[in-house]
Amino acid sequence: MAPGALAFCSRILRRQLVLALRRPVDIGNPLLFFAMVVALFPLGLGPAPAALAGFAPGILWIIALLANLLTADNLFRGDFEDGSLEQLLLSPQPLYLSVLAYTLAQWLVTGLLLALVSPLFAVMLGLSASAIPVLMFSLLLGSAVLSLVGGIGAALTVGLKRGGMLIALLILPFYMPVLIFGSAAVQAVAGGMDASAHLAILGAMLCFAIALAPLAIGAALRISIDA
Repeated sequence: MAPGALAFCSRILRRQLVLALRRPVDIGNPLLFFAMVVALFPLGLGPAPAALAGFAPGILWIIALLANLLTADNLFRGDFEDGSLEQLLLSPQPLYLSVLAYTLAQWLVTGLLLALVSPLFAVMLGLSASAIPVLMFSLLLGSAVLSLVGGIGAALTVGLKRGGMLIALLILPFYMPVLIFGSAAVQAVAGGMDASAHLAILGAMLCFAIALAPLAIGAALRISIDA
């Protein structure tokens, strides 16, 4: 008896998480990249706490964006190479929910972890304590959007041997609104203003991405497989 759609997607999610745990380097690379860049910025900008605190929201968000790019290329590549991705496209299960499970797994091992460790790096850059909860919440929302948008680029380039740079060229312009409103939310709180408008826009972006990005990913996967 074939499993239901939700059961099938939960199996995909569990499978992707197990595969990620078997490759701890793939999980550790974004975190290591985050830590290295945060450690290097004080050397370039100078150790003045006021200067670092002023640049901290933008620095942390740019690093989170680049860390997401590091993992986007591997979202579907392993399944494409072993043929299971083609079987997924032929499955009677809804492709929308299947690719949503893929992107959720990628977000759990990248965006969620970066959001959880971001307070440590925020303290290193001198960000005010009042801005740290907004930083975490904005990263939770924004990194989910980045994963969904990055999935579109990964699906379009899954058949290419070196698609990493092409993914960056394709999806980086679509990352910019998330970067702008995410860093603006943290800057607003650090400056004593309300960040609810910026967070609401990030939430709207996430709803929009959940509604449309899986459809675009599914269409891109079909194009890549047929090509």
